[in-house]
Amino acid sequence: MTKRKSPLVRIKESWRLYVLLLPAVLYLAIFHYAPIYGLQIAFKDFVPSLGITGSKWVGLKHFKYFISSPQFPILMRNTLLLSVYSLIFTFPLPIILALMLNETRSVVLKKTVQNITYAPHFISTVVLCGMVIIFLSPSSGVINTFLKMLGHEPVDFMTKEQYWRSIYIISGIWKNTGWSSIIYLAALSGVDPQLYDAAHIDGASRLQRIWHINIPGIIPTAVLLFIMNCGQIMSVGFEKVYLLQNSLNLPVSEVISTYVYKTGLLGAKFSYTSAIGLFNSVINVTLLLIVNKISSKVSDIMLF
Repeated sequence: MTKRKSPLVRIKESWRLYVLLLPAVLYLAIFHYAPIYGLQIAFKDFVPSLGITGSKWVGLKHFKYFISSPQFPILMRNTLLLSVYSLIFTFPLPIILALMLNETRSVVLKKTVQNITYAPHFISTVVLCGMVIIFLSPSSGVINTFLKMLGHEPVDFMTKEQYWRSIYIISGIWKNTGWSSIIYLAALSGVDPQLYDAAHIDGASRLQRIWHINIPGIIPTAVLLFIMNCGQIMSVGFEKVYLLQNSLNLPVSEVISTYVYKTGLLGAKFSYTSAIGLFNSVINVTLLLIVNKISSKVSDIMLF
């Protein structure tokens, strides 16, 4: 029986690998774990001159203030609606695109579609939002120019509350669908080719092969990604929302992240916005644990 080596001996033998791992560990320690120390200001009336430890401890004061504030229901509604709509409409599309690309026999067509759908991912959010605003301009935008040609009056889409969420979601679909499909294409490439051969011999149609081979092959990947997306349902990205925001669409575009920026950084209410951020994170973690537990019971697929 081989004697088990001690951790110190294993580290000494593989020290080069640990050196390669060190930058990633330092990055996580400095930028992800060290800032956790500052979360205590959510429970204090933080005064910069007194520092974190010298500031007065106030317990759950800021959490109670946020939950009882008139902005709370509006922020929660806008954040949840934007996240849930984005999840419903953007999550299935990369799967559908990956299945279609996987069934494409023409290499030229497949590469062309991939290049076209991947390209928007590399456009910065600032440029993307600028393009959206220009395209939807009531005076010179492409959409309104087309509407004028059809005899309709131009519409200032960016100032209309009923259009804002659709604009946000559609622009997100255009930017991310192609790139998000890569992971599903990778999962499809791992499906055993013998399954296709056996299905072909048995006379299975293309749709039957997709339904009984391809989709089961990517379900574990899709479920894991769905769980992770549910764990971020309260974390609507700040940058894109803020750039597409204006005073007229504010009733539907003000979300927790933009409120935290305006109140915390511009208004210097550091303790209050830290409490909001912690509240947000607790909800995300709770949703992650719940969805992960449900998934483990229903499909035996889970993150942990």
